Amino acid sequence: MENVVLIVHLILALALIGVVLMQRSEGGGLGMGGGGGVSGRAAATALGKVTWILAIAFICTSISLTIIAAQKSAGGSVIDRLSDVTAPEAVEEQSTTDTLLPPAEGDDAPLVPSAD
Repeated sequence: MENVVLIVHLILALALIGVVLMQRSEGGGLGMGGGGGVSGRAAATALGKVTWILAIAFICTSISLTIIAAQKSAGGSVIDRLSDVTAPEAVEEQSTTDTLLPPAEGDDAPLVPSAD
């Protein structure tokens, strides 16, 4: 379900970009010419309506993706998941560093380098 909404969202985003770039700006920009029997005002109105429809659909899919993501993460926060992942690695790293220390040569030799 999430993948379908995400694909629709991406298609809407690309369509919205295309429609906005086709519109005539105040300075002429990347707008299409207003020739061929269709007046510039009618084309601008049609593109404006299409832009509004695509924008509303884009916002709806954005909200849908937010709701889907919130339902998936209802079990806990990101911090909880990070602490679960890093805790076993920290214990494993600590145990491997203990075995890498050189053997003590005498009774007065420190087992761990001093912090001085």
